[in-house]
Amino acid sequence: MAAGQAARQGADVTVLEKMDAPCRKVRITGKGRCNLTNTAELPDFIERFGPNGRFLRQAFARFFAEDLVAFFGELGVSIDAERGGRVFPASERAQDIADALETCAAGCGVEIATQVAVKRLSICEGKVQGVRIAERQSALAGPDCRADAVIIATGGLSYPATGSTGDGYRLAKQAGHTIIPTRPALVPLVTAGKTAQRLQGLSLRNVKVKVLIDGKKRTEKFGEMLFTHFGLSGPIILTVSNMVVDALTRHQRVEISIDLKPALDEQKLDARLLRDLAASGKREFHTLLKELLPKKLIPVCIDQTKIDEMTKGHQLTAVERRRLRDWLKDFRLTVTDHRSFNQAIITAGGVDLREVDPRTMASRLVDGLYFAGEVLDLDGETGGYNLQAAFSTGWLAGRAAASGDLV
Repeated sequence: MAAGQAARQGADVTVLEKMDAPCRKVRITGKGRCNLTNTAELPDFIERFGPNGRFLRQAFARFFAEDLVAFFGELGVSIDAERGGRVFPASERAQDIADALETCAAGCGVEIATQVAVKRLSICEGKVQGVRIAERQSALAGPDCRADAVIIATGGLSYPATGSTGDGYRLAKQAGHTIIPTRPALVPLVTAGKTAQRLQGLSLRNVKVKVLIDGKKRTEKFGEMLFTHFGLSGPIILTVSNMVVDALTRHQRVEISIDLKPALDEQKLDARLLRDLAASGKREFHTLLKELLPKKLIPVCIDQTKIDEMTKGHQLTAVERRRLRDWLKDFRLTVTDHRSFNQAIITAGGVDLREVDPRTMASRLVDGLYFAGEVLDLDGETGGYNLQAAFSTGWLAGRAAASGDLV
């Protein structure tokens, strides 16, 4: 995006791509479908990035979701919006987005040099002069690539097999920039014991998840989650994972509390249980649970509530009924770790935003140096927010770099 926009402004642009082809990460986003943006209104969109979201106001004011949809429409890619405002190519093929970006850049005259790794920035008297590549590679004439402007758009550390191995942080640091400590974000969580393993593959919809840190509720989310062989994943788990990762880094105790019946408060749930027990009092407890829980959850419920599965409904004591009610509203798992960058959707941390001009994405420390995308200290929720931020900052950085100023 940055290269194409710079070329559209008349600049002579070369993309230095260390992998054998560009857009490799784009091709795997959204499980191969590419959730490229969201239909959320601007204030809500910015809020999904937390306190750092303010930085994106200028970029979003210039190039936002409707502009992105129009951009791809002009390139022949139809777009559809789905549940939760998530926006995908109508073909459901991330490849179409990658192809469109490459076609746009090539059509504007951008040269894409693949298998070219950048070793360092060339900086003289506070101004970028170009870059030095690792060795003579591809069709480039030599180790020095001269340029009036350099845009660092290398991504973060997530999915390193696509080429995101932190090169941008190294280059930014060389230029004197502060790097906010990086950590996995939108990442699955590892839980203690074998409970999650017993429930592997079970997806829960319309549940509420609370994050408890040192016993205190810090946040809650409603939606869908998934049990895996190692712990927890799914949209709402990924959304709260950033807070969890930070708490684990501080060696705090983290628990996930799952409300399996969020539509009912404790009083209404208790009333429902009483009705069910009265109507089916002769049925055994494990059979009664079929009306309340997915099949996989029943043995876990029996184990954790310590209620004999053969107990008749009318034999359940008031204490046992309350124990069941409390478990349904507060099914807990202890979080012990998180998965690695190999499974993290994005990277939290990155180039300190205080050192970047939000109007142009230009470095405040080195003239002619610009940043775009995940290399910046920006991380939003799942749902298309992060790709929109990447496209918007890339659009702005490309145009500003080509003109030497905001256009």
